[in-house]
Formats: sequence, structure tokens, C-alpha cells
Amino acid sequence: MKGKHILVGVTGSIAAYKTATLVRALVRKGAEVKVVMTDKAKEFITPLTLATLAKNPVLVDFFDPTDGRWNSHVSLGEWSDLYLIAPATANTLAKMADGVADNLVCTTYLSAKCPVWVAPAMDLDMYRHAATQRTLERLRQDGVHIIEPTDGELASGLVGKGRMEEPERIADAVEAFFAQGQPLSGKTVLITAGPTYEKIDPVRFIGNYSSGKMGFCLAEACANRGARVELISGPTALSPQHPAIHLTRIESADEMLQAAQAIFPKADICIMSAAVADFKPVSTAASKIKRKDSRLQLELQPNPDIAATLAKLKRPGQITVGFALETDHEETNALDKMARKQLDYIVLNSLKNANSCFGYDTNMVTIYDNKGGKTAYTLKSKAEVAEDILNTLLK
Repeated sequence: MKGKHILVGVTGSIAAYKTATLVRALVRKGAEVKVVMTDKAKEFITPLTLATLAKNPVLVDFFDPTDGRWNSHVSLGEWSDLYLIAPATANTLAKMADGVADNLVCTTYLSAKCPVWVAPAMDLDMYRHAATQRTLERLRQDGVHIIEPTDGELASGLVGKGRMEEPERIADAVEAFFAQGQPLSGKTVLITAGPTYEKIDPVRFIGNYSSGKMGFCLAEACANRGARVELISGPTALSPQHPAIHLTRIESADEMLQAAQAIFPKADICIMSAAVADFKPVSTAASKIKRKDSRLQLELQPNPDIAATLAKLKRPGQITVGFALETDHEETNALDKMARKQLDYIVLNSLKNANSCFGYDTNMVTIYDNKGGKTAYTLKSKAEVAEDILNTLLK
């Protein structure tokens, strides 16, 4: 990050104490840092503290009160390679979404031509309130990167989601953002990941062993190269780490299809790595099915074909990638799937390969394209496999 210009905005949250560590971390990574604050932010951390760490004066007002000199939000926006507002209160986020420019932090946002990132910090009820979620979605649509808050103990004494992400993690994400050269800057990538669960009754389901690791690695790889990632995941124990990843959690194939249909039209690339259950029960019992001596028979029906459904919505220039997990006649089945579902690429892996597929941190894949191309790879970590897949697409 040497030579990069990072503008840090600070708003009135108890989490402002973390901004001191964040500024120090960015400076240590080689960035030049300037800080703007709201008037309320001064109640939580002093401008002197941040100015000392940033090695630049901190700006709070539109004009210097000593000589009337104008603190130009336009110049700040032009100077910045990235504008990072951390912490970002619910109040500031709402102002940004509505274009309210009543302080230097918000006015600079409206002038910024660089990427804008925000790290929300608030109580859990405020964060999950419908109004806040609408605000965050509007900002995402405007291209703002949301650094998802974490779970933990909050200033109110409650425990839940709302803590600003730790400064070191934010600084690492900023560094990764600049390190990749941003070949996917301005692009939206839709990724499906994990299993789907199809309910039998309130306590049982039809599913599979997918951990979601491959899809989450792909999401991180795309975000590190500048993409805005829309990640739709079935039930997993994973959470994305990059602020440019927006996670939508679903349970069933129907829910995954509905979410994917809403995002697909605006996606430049769609990578379908989820292990979607092929069948679901015809009916779901309202209460737990009790064990009996006689056999239980379940009638199943096909789930919707997500890849085939999205193919009908595909526009020129859109890239679609599918996955094929096979046990027999691997190549034949993978190529057939790519043709039937009108995919540009398909990634084949096989349960016959040791230490790959479900549950492992490694995978062995072969990538095919619809022009007849084929590239086989050795066993690698799923993070490395994600890079291989992405490098193939970027060619």
C-alpha cells in the first residue's frame, strides 16, 4: 500500500476508539492517511490522537475556525484512493444513502470518485432493524463496500451482531484490495455455495455433505481482485471475511433460486458452486414424524434446476460457470451438463480423488470450456483452486 492515499472518516460511535489502531495499521502498511471526523466523533476520540497517528491534520469543520480557510471536500475526494468510514453509525449510513451533506464526512462521500468502504458499528437491534438493512442495501447498490460487523459484546451489554470489525482485519482487507491490481473492478460476481436442506419435518431434512468452502474461497478470490461479490450460501459454518462480499443465507433450493434470480440480471459472472439437492419431499410434515415399526415412505419430486433457469435469463457477455461432482464417467457427464445448461465453463471434481470434495480443505479439479478447452490440475488447497478458476476466466 506504499503511496496509497487513504481517507478515514470517523463518526460518533463508541467504536471510534478502534480507529486509532486502524489508522496506525494503515500507516504501518505504507499508506498516507488523512482523517475527517463528525463533530459527535470528537466526544469519543480526540482529533489530536488521530492527527498524531496519521501524521496529518484532522479536519472536522467545513472551515478552519482560526482563519476561515475552506476545508475542501472536493479536494479530499480527489486526493483519496479509498475512502473508509470506520466506524459508520446508523445515522451516517442513512445520510449517505439519502445524499444528506450536513457534515464534512458526508459531504466528502458525495464528492469521492474513489471506492468507498464503510464499517458499521451499532447495537444489534439497530443493525438488524429493517430501516438499517434497507439503507445498507441502497448503499450496496450505489457501489459502497460494506465491512460486515461482527458478533460479540456490545456497549449496551447485549451480545450480538453490531461490533465494528477489528482494525487489523480491516487494514488487511484494504491491503488485499490494492494488491491485486483490480482486474474485476466494477464487476459484479454472483456465487452460489454450500448445500441446500429440503425439509422432511421440523427436525429432519434431505441434504448433502457440502461445507461451502469452495464457494467461499471463490468469493474471497473475486473480492480480492476488485469485484463486488454476491454470495448466496446454504447452511454452513462459514462467514465471509472480505468487506466486498455480500452474503445471503438460504436453506432450500427454492430459496436459492429466488435469490439468484434477483441478482443474476446485474451479474457479470455467475459461478454456481453450490451442491443443490436434486430432490425435495412432495410434502413437509408440520410436526415431527414419530418412529413406528412399519417403514416410512417419502415421495420426492425434482428441485428446480437453478443453472438451467438462469441460462434462460443470460445476456450477451455474461459468463456462467458450473460445477460437476461425479463418481462415474466423469468427463462425459461434465461435458453433457455444460452443454445442457448452456454454461461457458464447468469445473469437474470426482469423489474418487482422495482428500478432495466435501469437507476437505483441498480439491483436485479439471476445468472445461465450451470451446473444447480442458485444463487438469493437481491436488491443491481450495484457495489455490479458486485462483486457478479465476485465472481461467480472466484469460
